[in-house]
Amino acid sequence: MSKQIQDAYIVSAVRTPVGKAPRGVFRNTRPDDLLAHVIRAAVAGAPGIDPARIDDAVIGCAMPEAEQGMNVARIGVLLAGLPNSVPAQTINRFCSSGVQAIALAADRIRTGDADLMLAGGTESMSMVPMMGHKIAMNPAAFQDEN
Repeated sequence: MSKQIQDAYIVSAVRTPVGKAPRGVFRNTRPDDLLAHVIRAAVAGAPGIDPARIDDAVIGCAMPEAEQGMNVARIGVLLAGLPNSVPAQTINRFCSSGVQAIALAADRIRTGDADLMLAGGTESMSMVPMMGHKIAMNPAAFQDEN
């Protein structure tokens, strides 16, 4: 059985300006609020597209805890005012979380699993420091078995 691969296109691209952590201009701005702002701008940049047609939002976040915890993608979608019918998922691939989210969204379109996706990333290095607030790695993961 052969399956046709579809092309995926970027129809709107938006980002926030870069701030300097931990004391920069965005130090008191929640990452879910930044995400909602970017989502609204991305949707506005594609005026012919009905937001209710978005099949899924895939958002990368390297440290999904505290202000950017839970399912920050879903929170951002709701804060942006998208319809409740638009699902969202947060993925973590550390420093490549945002680009992985975009790749996953493109793959869903290319394989015919989705027609319209929203993808990107969010992070606040001011509110959630590198490695998070409490490093709790399982020590067994670092045991040398040799």
